Amino acid sequence: MNRTLAAAGVAIVALGVIASSALFTVNEAQQALVLQFGEPRRVIQDPGLKAKIPFIQEVRILDRRVLDLDPPVEQVILADQKRLDVDAFARYRIHDPLRFYQTAGSEAVAETRLNSIVNSALRRVLGNVTVLAVLSDERARIMTDIKGQVNDEAKRFGIEIVDVRIRRADLPEETSQSIFARMRSEREREASEARAQGQEQSQQIKSRAERERTVIIAEAQRDAQILRGEGDNTAIKLIAEATSQDPAFYGFYRSLEAYRKSLNGNDTTMVLSPTSEFFRYFSGAGVQSDPQAAAQPPAAPMPPAAAPAQ
Repeated sequence: MNRTLAAAGVAIVALGVIASSALFTVNEAQQALVLQFGEPRRVIQDPGLKAKIPFIQEVRILDRRVLDLDPPVEQVILADQKRLDVDAFARYRIHDPLRFYQTAGSEAVAETRLNSIVNSALRRVLGNVTVLAVLSDERARIMTDIKGQVNDEAKRFGIEIVDVRIRRADLPEETSQSIFARMRSEREREASEARAQGQEQSQQIKSRAERERTVIIAEAQRDAQILRGEGDNTAIKLIAEATSQDPAFYGFYRSLEAYRKSLNGNDTTMVLSPTSEFFRYFSGAGVQSDPQAAAQPPAAPMPPAAAPAQ
């Protein structure tokens, strides 16, 4: 009895091991390739519980979803001889598991080959366009051309390319520095030209203003001289008329002018005789003097050498 139970247990365990080796599941995101001694026998793309010959056949599970491909940044020379560091990415799907297994074998090998294919397509297509085209509305057409070329080469690996895009397209660092230096020198040149033009205009404005100032001053001086001459002429006429009317008063007026200029409060010491002609109006007799003598103003005395100014 015990031997029978033990045998039954062993048989059940053996059947479980055989069943686990013979059965496998494929979910909705997977597809399977059944291999027998390394040779493909079946391709399973429908999800569910599947069976295989245990210990003889093996199963390779492949992803049927859209997969990402992120190639390294590639430096590309454009048609206008400009260099760009192009960072692209791609989306692909394993369309034919059998061909994929026969040509690539695994996703790692397939991605390595796809990186080369994408970079080659980028070089071919971008080598015929300019940097302005890459940055303009033509970029969509460029991406379509790249996708078409990559898809044509990827079909032989059983892969379908869903999309190819350029994430970034930047100038190399040394090119950016060169362009920046050129732009800075160009702006400095423009600034120098603007300053030179400003200096020239400033000098022209200053010259015009100085010329106008000189003309205005000259005209003002001319007008002043004319007015001064007319005033002097009028003064001479008035003095002549006044002299002809009252010579004695004119002599008195001239004497007062001599007093004012001589006795100007500069601490000047003069030694004169009290009977000097200079003081004739101080005695009160000068007014009754001869009109002809009164018309002559007293001479300003010359201070003697022994009496210097204090």
